[in-house]
Amino acid sequence: MTDQPVSESSRPLDAHGVIAAETYRRSRGLWRVLTFIALAIAVIVGLGRFALPQSPTGDYVARLVIDGAIATDPGRLRTIEALAEDGAVKAVIVAINSPGGTTAGGEELYEALGQLRASKPTVAVIKELGASAAYMTAIATDHIFARRLSIVGSIGVLYQHVNAGKLLETIGVDLDKVASGPLKAEPDFDEPLEGAPRASIAALVDDSFQWFVDVVAERRGLTRPATLALADGRIVTGRVGMEAGLIDAIGGEVEAIAWLEAERDVPTDLEVKTVWPEPELGLDLLGIFLNGQARAALGLPDGPITLDGLVSLWQVGSHS
Repeated sequence: MTDQPVSESSRPLDAHGVIAAETYRRSRGLWRVLTFIALAIAVIVGLGRFALPQSPTGDYVARLVIDGAIATDPGRLRTIEALAEDGAVKAVIVAINSPGGTTAGGEELYEALGQLRASKPTVAVIKELGASAAYMTAIATDHIFARRLSIVGSIGVLYQHVNAGKLLETIGVDLDKVASGPLKAEPDFDEPLEGAPRASIAALVDDSFQWFVDVVAERRGLTRPATLALADGRIVTGRVGMEAGLIDAIGGEVEAIAWLEAERDVPTDLEVKTVWPEPELGLDLLGIFLNGQARAALGLPDGPITLDGLVSLWQVGSHS
């Protein structure tokens, strides 16, 4: 009886061979994934290099978009300052769709647009919503348009406090602290808002509120008593807002452009270019993607994080 040769396919693999084959298979799959990611990044970067935003070739009308919750923003502030110095900018449309935001953010926009107004015709267009700090932004312009059923107003300031003391007591959590003064880190979230802490917060809210009322009265040509009557936090439609003197006219961007021509001699055939927010292209898109993946991995929401502190907001938690 003669020995028959054993084929490679029928020869049993030893343990080391099996491990080596599996390791090779996995590494080959990993390199495929890494190669795909590298190609995707190269495509995004390439598109970014060849899809740069086109600057207007001549005079134009700048569109500044204020969308979602308002907060201070150094980049937006620099953009507004640059508009004032740009000779090609013949007017600025402030397109608003926001429930408001922080009082500091509203004040920043109000002051910056006031300086811009001194050198450029400005007009606000309120879309669905322009309340609280967003309305504070609108009154900084020369003229305010809103749709008949837009929501405007909500002149006021708020500070919300959650008292979780009973909940913590129920689950057996006791909080303690050492503070340098009786109002340091007050109000505490395990205690009711009362006494000296409440008086301190009330003074903070009232100081911001009185300033808000004053600028509305000044910019809208209303008496202080008339402004106070509207400053109970209520929201109104654009139609009611026009009757009350909170806005100037019913309309949108088309009507705003017509007003700029009639009242400020701005030609209607000028290009309207969005200058804020700046377009997100090239590496910015990659950053957005990676940021989204990071937020998902950390369990954070896709939208903006809820504001904390003193706010001028129609409803806390509203966002675009």
